[in-house]
Amino acid sequence: MSKMFDIVSKTWNPVTGCLHFCKYCWARKFAEERLKHTSKYRHGFSPRMHFFEFDKEFNKDCVFVCDMGDLFGDWVPDDWILRVLGHIKRFPESQFLFLTKNPKRYHEFLKHFPENAFLGATIETNKDDLYREYKISRAPLPSERYRYMRDLRWHNKFVSIEPILDFDLGVFIRWIRDIRPKFVYVGYDNYNFGLPEPPLEKTKKLIEELKKYTEVRVKTLRERKQR
Repeated sequence: MSKMFDIVSKTWNPVTGCLHFCKYCWARKFAEERLKHTSKYRHGFSPRMHFFEFDKEFNKDCVFVCDMGDLFGDWVPDDWILRVLGHIKRFPESQFLFLTKNPKRYHEFLKHFPENAFLGATIETNKDDLYREYKISRAPLPSERYRYMRDLRWHNKFVSIEPILDFDLGVFIRWIRDIRPKFVYVGYDNYNFGLPEPPLEKTKKLIEELKKYTEVRVKTLRERKQR
């Protein structure tokens, strides 16, 4: 079961690897260290498709797709994405969760998603300047992710605010409200990456306000660590 989402019963990784190089990425560290001698990760965290994964079948599962990569990164070929979406269409009684830092590509494939797909984006903050200052990631900036998720015409959307970074309360609330997610995950960094985090009381206020608009699933909460 994925540690990221409590509703997930299985993970499935037909495509692995990522080129966002997020400062807090646990998956890259896992692939390059503990899994480096396995056939799947012998090339580290370079993007790869694993054809044997398409033998997997699902039965009333909640499946997190590609938790060891970003299926919708700009580097992923269209045919890889289409093959994944084609496979999940075989299992209408299961639910499939996708999470990306590049939701722009959701728009490109919208007609190919089955009804049982949940489309999510990681949006850790509303502060692009903070994101740049701390060199958090090479992914699209949070404001771009917000705009593409806001404009995405899909019934099952969600947002992951994890690991949460410092934010402007009013702006961030408006962003999430504009996206209209079915649910939101909120949590702090679990891996001691020294991120610019918000005070705990500020995060609690965010959660309180978001609960007026959507379901909030709370993960790790704690006082801000000193940097």
